[in-house]
Amino acid sequence: MSTITIAGALASLLPEGLPVRLTAYDGSTAGPADASMRLDLRTERGLRYLVTAPGDLGMARAFVAGDLAVHGVHQGNLYPLLELMNNQDRWRRPNAAEALELVRGLGWQHLTPPPPPPQEHLPRWRRVVEGLRHSRTRDAGVIHHHYDVSNRFYELVLGPSMTYTCAVYPTADATLEQAQAEKYDLIARKLDLRPGQRLLDVGCGWGGMVRHAAKHHGVTALGVTLSLEQAEWAKQAIDRDGLGDLAEVRHLDYRDVLEEDFDAVSSIGLTEHIGVRNYPSYFGALRDKLRPGGRLLNHCITRPHNRPTQTGAFIDRYVFPDGELTGSGTIVAAVQDVGLEVQHMEDLRPHYAMTLAGWVDNLVDHWDEAVAEVGEGTARLWGLYMVGSRIGFERNEIQLSHVLATKTDDAGVSGYPLRHTF
Repeated sequence: MSTITIAGALASLLPEGLPVRLTAYDGSTAGPADASMRLDLRTERGLRYLVTAPGDLGMARAFVAGDLAVHGVHQGNLYPLLELMNNQDRWRRPNAAEALELVRGLGWQHLTPPPPPPQEHLPRWRRVVEGLRHSRTRDAGVIHHHYDVSNRFYELVLGPSMTYTCAVYPTADATLEQAQAEKYDLIARKLDLRPGQRLLDVGCGWGGMVRHAAKHHGVTALGVTLSLEQAEWAKQAIDRDGLGDLAEVRHLDYRDVLEEDFDAVSSIGLTEHIGVRNYPSYFGALRDKLRPGGRLLNHCITRPHNRPTQTGAFIDRYVFPDGELTGSGTIVAAVQDVGLEVQHMEDLRPHYAMTLAGWVDNLVDHWDEAVAEVGEGTARLWGLYMVGSRIGFERNEIQLSHVLATKTDDAGVSGYPLRHTF
């Protein structure tokens, strides 16, 4: 009869000295008894999640489903635990022989995967039922999966700005709201927005850039989003702010915008959903919306290298289905290849880590209301995802890039000043 215990098996995947206490539903324990943080595997289903999907996906399934409880930190902010667990000097994966021995000891019945939590999206290979990758139907479906959770939930997490993209902190002690306002104004300054001009904001979310440009720069601004809930919220915010004569948000695919000759186009957090193979058509479509001398600002998450990579299993199933990232060099090349002239590029990586920390603080501060709005599993999911993303930005596994370009005319005139003015 095997002497392998569940807690012992889990602990065997971690080097000795990791200050986490492990307990399991079979009564077994491992790790220091006085540890400040504890992982409690409550159910056999949780073990099957861990065994059948080793790594971040199995851990996420067990945590979201409530089968893996975490003690010693807030359920909405696992940063102290994940920072420790993501330290590569402390983590290891079993080799094939070790994995076989563990499964034999724990029982072959644990190789049957249970149904995933309801928050999980279909795996990539099954999404063909929704259309080809990055088809209009499938894009609309994955946007609905992530963004149409609950406007009230987003209000609790994002704060009054309702801005779900990286902020720009003018100082280290600035508030999240100050940093979001600075982000929008930085983009407006990069685009050199002036009264009477026309702005197109693709993937506009809840209309933050549209409202900022209209209110503070006198611009006629049009935003488009594939999320119906975002569009409805944005329309109400525009009416509330009395901006109806300048600002508009439509529930529309950016490819279906009929207007042209915009003075500026902003793309803030949309490129991540496009797919690297679609960059030529994407940036070509944005170029075609600009007048000669017009400007494009592309704001998106990138990799610290230029190899196209799909997001990990957890992010793909729970957060950004079909998401794909690459480096800023690939973005710059794609923008240049459609005939736009790149004027400036910068990396705002530390700002996104700070932004995510602010969102997690908001989630913790409004935890009970957030759970009442979307359920505890979804609230735990969002805390897990945001903390994991924060760590990714802190460790330079992901970056945030701004690329500014102009539509230079046939005579080589871009309208860009001799030096940057922003």
